[in-house]
Amino acid sequence: MTKTPKLVLFVCVGNSCRSQMAEGFGNHHGQGKVVAFSAGTAPSGKVHPLAIEAMREIGIDISRQTSKSVAEFDITQFDAVVSLCDARTDQLCPATYWGVQEHWDIPDPVGLPIEEFRRVRTMIETRVQDLIQRLTDDA
Repeated sequence: MTKTPKLVLFVCVGNSCRSQMAEGFGNHHGQGKVVAFSAGTAPSGKVHPLAIEAMREIGIDISRQTSKSVAEFDITQFDAVVSLCDARTDQLCPATYWGVQEHWDIPDPVGLPIEEFRRVRTMIETRVQDLIQRLTDDA
């Protein structure tokens, strides 16, 4: 019997860096057990070039991902909603949402050098791997 993959939505303000990296890691490490998406509360309209570069350095291509609004998604369809910014999931998720809600305090690297994007990338990867493990332990 084929298991349905867990759906995860990663959210930050601009949907240009942190949530985009998390989406890349979710789909890379999720290996079909998790399908990741990302969105922003005020999307910038682009994926930051240094986020693309930082991910490319470790073999994950996020250059085809796009900046999207959280309003484009039906949050109730996700197994987990993770905020990587100041937007709290209890403000994003409707009262009818019963999935996993997490807030990760990840610093915004926009305007900083590539080294900060790499530091943020490492923080995000560790947390995404932990989330995938927790979501798929019972799968």
